[in-house]
Amino acid sequence: MADSLLILEDEDALAQEFERHFSGQGWDVEVAGRLSSARDILTSQRLEPLVILADMSLPDGSALDLMETLRAQKIPGEWILLTGYGSVPDSVRALHLGAYDFLEKPCPLSRLELVVAGARRSALAQRRLHTQTRDSRRRYAPSAYLGGSKTTEETRRLIARLAEVPFSALIIGGETGTGKGLVARILHHGGPRAEGPMVEVNCAALPRELLESELFGHEAGAFTGAKGRHRGYLEQAHEGTLFLDEIAEMELDLQTKLLTVLEDRRLRRLGGERLIEVDVQIIAASNQRLDERVRSGDFRSDLFHRLSVFRLDLPPLRERLEDLEQLVPVLIDEYNARSGRQVCEVPPAVYEQMRGYHWPGNVRELRNVIERAVLLARDSVFPIEWLQLGQGVAAAPGSGPSIEGDRLMIPLDGSLSLDEMDRYIIHTALERSGYNVTAAARALGTTRETLRYRCQKYGLSSEASEPSSAAAPTAD
Repeated sequence: MADSLLILEDEDALAQEFERHFSGQGWDVEVAGRLSSARDILTSQRLEPLVILADMSLPDGSALDLMETLRAQKIPGEWILLTGYGSVPDSVRALHLGAYDFLEKPCPLSRLELVVAGARRSALAQRRLHTQTRDSRRRYAPSAYLGGSKTTEETRRLIARLAEVPFSALIIGGETGTGKGLVARILHHGGPRAEGPMVEVNCAALPRELLESELFGHEAGAFTGAKGRHRGYLEQAHEGTLFLDEIAEMELDLQTKLLTVLEDRRLRRLGGERLIEVDVQIIAASNQRLDERVRSGDFRSDLFHRLSVFRLDLPPLRERLEDLEQLVPVLIDEYNARSGRQVCEVPPAVYEQMRGYHWPGNVRELRNVIERAVLLARDSVFPIEWLQLGQGVAAAPGSGPSIEGDRLMIPLDGSLSLDEMDRYIIHTALERSGYNVTAAARALGTTRETLRYRCQKYGLSSEASEPSSAAAPTAD
């Protein structure tokens, strides 16, 4: 399908010349000599031209008035304005309305062709962004928080209500794997900032020095290795949403800097001198009780109160087991599509075992269980033997992981998923180091911050606990 070009020009000879030239280049051209004709083309014919090439002054008014009306109606398209006697106020108004370019007549066709080509590229980019935003709104509607239990319905209603509110900050609480990331995306894509960017940051996954640079940005030479200017996450999320997952892991001095930015709505990059305006909606999440962290002195009370404009606590899966009948088929369909499997029958015994399990990893753990079972299914029936919830088929003797001196023996027979292997390795390293996180991190060749994050991800504490091969969480 040819790209559409609307030409608004009351000089017939010039309009015909433009039409002949751009039609020859493959454009689908529509011509109007008056604003009334252009309105009819845009509304009655529902034309959405990529580019509008318009004479500024038409017999029945100014093209700027039509442009302002269409901008207010969110009708896309790049505008190129032509005038024989341009004025400063007109050019300022045109740029304020978002015109792509403002040209004086007579304009050589060679130059006009280049400008129209540039406007086309810009319009296509805007159209792709609009499509992505629309698709995200559909994908992350409140209905994406699945479940039919009373608890879930109440939570979903609250999520839908919050998505309508232009809040400045919000805290999402709940155990690991309850879907905090999913809810954050629902709140962004269903809210008034959906047209803006959403930037997601896991505060536990980055060392303190790197987190500061990534959040606030830096100038070239701000520290060793800073070879160029970097816009931080706060700048990148301007007029959008910044999702700070595991915010309880943020160091106190960074909490102070973040609070200052939220209060002043300005920031200064590391090594920079200029203050930069930022308008950001903050969604913070933690699987820890931030109010308890405040009382223990590990989280700033002023930042806590600044963030807790609203608080949304997500229920654990064990409190909404009635939702399994909705969650399981959806997850099976998802992994069927990914793996080419055709699992469609779930025996009642599967749901019985699931309802009898306490789900420490919540929906994240459920996703892992479903993925494993679908991948290992031999036919259309969900394989109960691969649930591995502590009630399924026992592993053959000697088939599980084992330790031989300083070596870990991990079976590759499908009895353990990749996350379960990861969990077992970390648990073993913690045990052998006497639950010294620093020593365990050194033995595993990773950082203390990364190991702490993975301990939280897999539900491992810094205190002695029995080894477990329970499915590791993988969802939001």
